[in-house]
Amino acid sequence: MSIAIVDAYEDLRHQALDAIRLRSIDLREIGEVRTLVQQLVNQYQADATSGGSRRPLADPASMMSRLSRSLLEFGPLTPFLDGSLDYEELIIHGDNVMYVDTEGRMLAWPDPVSEEEVTHVVQKLLSSVGQAVDESRPVIQAQILDGSARIGVVLPPIADAIDVTIRRYLSKRETFNELMEWRAISRPAANLLAASMATATGVIITGQPGSGKTTLVNSMLRSAPSTLRVIACEDTPEVSVEHLHAARWKTRQAGPDGSNEVSLRDLVKISLGMRPDLIVVGEVRGAEAYELTRAGNAGAGMLSTIHANNARQGLQALVSTAVMAGPNVAPEQIRTVFSSIIDLVVHTAKEPSAAMAGGVGGRRKIMEIVAVPAMQSDEFDFTTEPIFARESFDHELRWTGAPLPADLEQRLERVLAPHGLSVQSILSGTGQLI
Repeated sequence: MSIAIVDAYEDLRHQALDAIRLRSIDLREIGEVRTLVQQLVNQYQADATSGGSRRPLADPASMMSRLSRSLLEFGPLTPFLDGSLDYEELIIHGDNVMYVDTEGRMLAWPDPVSEEEVTHVVQKLLSSVGQAVDESRPVIQAQILDGSARIGVVLPPIADAIDVTIRRYLSKRETFNELMEWRAISRPAANLLAASMATATGVIITGQPGSGKTTLVNSMLRSAPSTLRVIACEDTPEVSVEHLHAARWKTRQAGPDGSNEVSLRDLVKISLGMRPDLIVVGEVRGAEAYELTRAGNAGAGMLSTIHANNARQGLQALVSTAVMAGPNVAPEQIRTVFSSIIDLVVHTAKEPSAAMAGGVGGRRKIMEIVAVPAMQSDEFDFTTEPIFARESFDHELRWTGAPLPADLEQRLERVLAPHGLSVQSILSGTGQLI
């Protein structure tokens, strides 16, 4: 689209906003808004064809449609916000719009958009949940679209241009069978994780953003016994819980006066007293990490995700986050507690964009599964034992031959025995649970 047409659109959009404000037009009166837009476009076209400096519009009807969409909906970003386009994440920097589709590919959005219009859309979205972003509060995160998405915004001068990320909750029904079809996980590794869901096991999923952590969590939950008492605690609802005795809780941001906040730490703390079999924390990022140290005392299993570049770094990140939230608790004490309640760490990765033709990478895979034996009195750091590992992104995920820690093996043997299986049989691939 030419600069002249973009300028015409912005000029008309400003005229429409001014007229709506001056005339106190209710945006819910769709017919009145469309009439206003038609009048403005007709006047613009008349001025442009009467010898003025403006260039006539080649397609007035298209301009009216675009203006109406901006005023009544979300302008060129409408497909991302009205449910008509399936995607995982929308990423905006200034007037540059990119999005990650459901295959994990980063794509450019062809429709032109101005930075000012992006700001207008952001304010419209935030106002719907009683929030705002401005010079006094240039950084914000909030749940939008009835809790189905999370928006993050950074304004100038903190950023060189407005930065917006909208991450959607996609209601998917992932299973281990799908992950195996995608070669994201091997059957023996899937059997191990499925077995871990049948007893009180602590599992941490690590990986970069967009590496498939939530997809794996959902697959594990679908393999778990339906009678489990599962409590899921999240900022944005992404975990799929369909068990008979399940509860899904989400946080609540503080109001404009700073009150009425319900944090993830609050939810995890409360869940420990609600007789859970399994506590699921969508993503550990803050003080909730300290509350997880008490999961073992509650006799509950734990399933959570954390951003990290490998499994061991994930453990260290969990400790660091818990230490910052704990009341003068030494890191050594936190490590000891976590080593007693975390049994497995699963690391996920996404294919680098440069690895595929055209610079588009979409595959996500489980790269390693490590066991975490309980620390002994003379140890000062975690011991990790790789159980499954992948040599590279294109190699298979294979059992290393290493045994599981004795305590974990005993728990899994008890749930596998009724199926005529053993830990050895599922690790080696001679027995199948799923």
